[in-house]
Amino acid sequence: MTVLSKILLFFPGFVLLLTGAAIVYLAYSPNIFSILGVFLSIYGLPVLVYRLHEWVYPVREGINYLQNKEYNSWWGSHQIQVIFIAIPVLEAVLRLIPGVFSCWLRLWGAKVGRDVYWTPSLEIADRSLLEIGDRVVIGHRVGIYSHVIKPRKQNLMLYVKKVKIGSNVFVGAGSNLAAGVVIAEGSYVPAVSNLYPNQKVQ
Repeated sequence: MTVLSKILLFFPGFVLLLTGAAIVYLAYSPNIFSILGVFLSIYGLPVLVYRLHEWVYPVREGINYLQNKEYNSWWGSHQIQVIFIAIPVLEAVLRLIPGVFSCWLRLWGAKVGRDVYWTPSLEIADRSLLEIGDRVVIGHRVGIYSHVIKPRKQNLMLYVKKVKIGSNVFVGAGSNLAAGVVIAEGSYVPAVSNLYPNQKVQ
């Protein structure tokens, strides 16, 4: 693990500490700046750091290994996003306001169309590796994971590929979409479906 990899391990904790300090400041001095400080520390900083990281170390699709000596850009990007996986309520709040969560994903680099309905409870592991069309419904507790990790030859093989969902698609509750899944326009994915890497749904 490189030095940068180790530094980014502490990023989620740093965001929590910064947000805690901003909340304390808000309690002692409630004003527009202290309110902005809370929102920017929990939502603004991770996006800003992610976009900077993506500019310098872009995440590449394909196969590589996590236990090599070289820095792994996916690993770093995952550490920047992991706070929203560990504390899902942070993004669940955004899904209560129509259109806000789609805009949030676009800030991370995702391609999201119009009139996408997100239920309050779901998980997206790789926000920038998602392409989704118009008028899509994402059901309750759906998981979208654009990476797969498995042991191989005394190392950890990482496979990264975008998940693509066409327009007018309904993804049923409890479904899991793995790396490289492609769902064609107008498709219906039944509840509790497990779509495997590179699986195509017509």
